[in-house]
Amino acid sequence: MPTPKILAFAGSTRAESFNKKLVRVVAGLVRDAGADVTTIDLRDFPMPLYDGDFEEQNGLPDNALKLKVLFKSHHGFLISAPEYNSSITAVLKNTIDWVSRPLPGEKRLEAYVGKTALLVAASPGALGGLRGLYALRWILSNIFVTVLPDQRAVAVQPGTFAADGLLTDAKLRDELAGLAKQLVEITRKIIQ
Repeated sequence: MPTPKILAFAGSTRAESFNKKLVRVVAGLVRDAGADVTTIDLRDFPMPLYDGDFEEQNGLPDNALKLKVLFKSHHGFLISAPEYNSSITAVLKNTIDWVSRPLPGEKRLEAYVGKTALLVAASPGALGGLRGLYALRWILSNIFVTVLPDQRAVAVQPGTFAADGLLTDAKLRDELAGLAKQLVEITRKIIQ
C-alpha cells in the first residue's frame, strides 16, 4: 500500500499560536496512522501580498516557488487554521493564492488538484475557529482539493495544552486520531 505524503502547517505566523500547537499534535497522529508527514511554518516563507502586477514584472517570489514544490510533492494537507474576523488569516489566503499561480508548462492548479485536506482549528472563542474552517473549506473545494467532510474546531481553555504541547483531553486526542486515520485512508485510496 502506498504511503501518503501529507504537508502540515498552521495558518498563523505567531510563535505561540494555538494552531501551531494543534497542527504539531495532529501531525503526530497522522504520522501514527501511517503517513509520511512534513510540518512547515509559514513564518519561514515570507512573501509579499499577491499582486498580479508584481507577478507579471517579477514572477513568483522565491518562497512561493519553494512552497509550490512542497505542495506539489505531497498528496494531501493538514491545515490548522486560525479564525480572524470570521474567516481565514491573510497569511493563509496569501499562501494559497501564490501557490495557485501557474508556472510555464504547468497544469492549472497543479499544486491542488486531486489532493486531500483535513481541516482543524484552535481558538479561545466559543466556536474554536469554526467559521474560519467553513471559509477555508469553500476555498479549497473550489480549487479541486478533496476536503474531508469531518473537521474539528477546538475551543481553547486554560490547560487545553500541557506544558509539553500535547493535548490534555484524552477524548479530544482520540477524536483527532480518528480524523488523522480518515485522512490517511482517504488519501491512500486516491493515490493508489
